[in-house]
Amino acid sequence: MTTRRAFLAASLAAPALALSSYAVLAQPVAIGGIRVDTSRLVRDWGAHAAWVKVALERQLGAAFAPTLQPGAPLLYVTVRAISLSSYAAVGGGAGGGSAGNSDSLDCQTLLLGRGDRVLATYPILTTLDAGDAGAWYLPDIDQRRLDRLVRATASWIKRYVVPG
Repeated sequence: MTTRRAFLAASLAAPALALSSYAVLAQPVAIGGIRVDTSRLVRDWGAHAAWVKVALERQLGAAFAPTLQPGAPLLYVTVRAISLSSYAAVGGGAGGGSAGNSDSLDCQTLLLGRGDRVLATYPILTTLDAGDAGAWYLPDIDQRRLDRLVRATASWIKRYVVPG
């Protein structure tokens, strides 16, 4: 039978227990290395696939620099698809906004432990307004759109892997 003291003790212990598990979850995650796989993009994106690989590795390297430790789990990112809207200017469509004119980068992020054991999986779809990359008539518009997607994706990956 539960006594008042036992009930009171359990009631007081529950929040402390919840906070202690949050502190464990909020610990910074150590990353041993970063690899980006863009092999699925090569057929459709050609040389841009290699650029995305290098740019995403660079952005992730900067984002995770404080947590890099030899022997820690590997951050492995597979870029599954990139989609750039065919219309990048603001004001398309009847409503005057740019609804439907979005660029996206779809990736799967894994934390791999020893023996390539999957410790965590983070599917990430980054979607940005195509019109926010600047003047659509400049020759480097597609490069700027890809750069924005890479930067935003690296930021989302860090938010998922290192919460808080």
